[in-house]
Amino acid sequence: MHTQEQFDLIILGGGAAGLTAGIYASRAKLSTLILNEGMVGGQMILTYEIANYPGYENISGYQLSMSMKKQAETFGCVIKQNITIDQLDIQGEIKSVKLSNGNVYTSKAIILATGGSSRNLNVKGEDEFKGRGISYCATCDGDFYTGQDIIVVGGGNSALEEAVSLTKYAKTVTIVHQFDYFQAFEHAVEMAQKNEKISFILNSTITGFHGDEKLKYVEIKNLKTDEISKKEIDGVFIFIGYAANTSKLKSHIAINQYGEIITDETMATNVPGVFAAGDVRAKKIRQIATAVSDGAIAAVSAIEYVQK
Repeated sequence: MHTQEQFDLIILGGGAAGLTAGIYASRAKLSTLILNEGMVGGQMILTYEIANYPGYENISGYQLSMSMKKQAETFGCVIKQNITIDQLDIQGEIKSVKLSNGNVYTSKAIILATGGSSRNLNVKGEDEFKGRGISYCATCDGDFYTGQDIIVVGGGNSALEEAVSLTKYAKTVTIVHQFDYFQAFEHAVEMAQKNEKISFILNSTITGFHGDEKLKYVEIKNLKTDEISKKEIDGVFIFIGYAANTSKLKSHIAINQYGEIITDETMATNVPGVFAAGDVRAKKIRQIATAVSDGAIAAVSAIEYVQK
């Protein structure tokens, strides 16, 4: 039997931004529902170790995610995870979300906090070897490569920090990056450069993945000389940024050329009663701390909207 429930606020997405919004809104006595297509935690839960979130010198992404989830539920926030959204109507005064199981939830306001997904290299063999030598999550798959040789692709904070964390398992880690400089913070660069297990192939990119049942080797192109070389490898971890999860939202909301939701400083979108927070929003800095900030602001704005 299908159900239909009314809430003051629905939050789509249970990452740092969505969970923070849930904490603020439910504590303000708004009946609040978080809907998450997957396990709550967002990109946090894919992170092996977090060392720059205020108040914690060291905490795993899973631990921080579960702590936020528990706090939101303590204030009465209802959280439903591993669901699939079938239909979305956010234009009217009453917003509605229909799930694939037929259940319908309505609300006076909605916060879009659907986050982002790992970007692909989009080269030959990548789809074929996903899960068979190619990974986008060090936390999920790092221990599968204990004592083996792996490559990390990317030059930002995530790539360098995860490369260091992967040295706890791997025999060697080779960082392949398309530039001769890194976009990461200096601390992350120094940590990677000081690690004896880590080496670098710069000004280069992977142009192909090859193997049989499992990945065996990659083709690497030097972007300055166009020379192609082959490197035998046990696994490749790709950390080249994230794309905003707006595929189901594009027809409902104003987005920029990168597919990110456009908001003002109150996290309001172009649709009344609709707010956005976290990595799905058009902004420059994407960190857990900034997602938490977005979530708090979006929740306060939603509370004011509902009370009016």
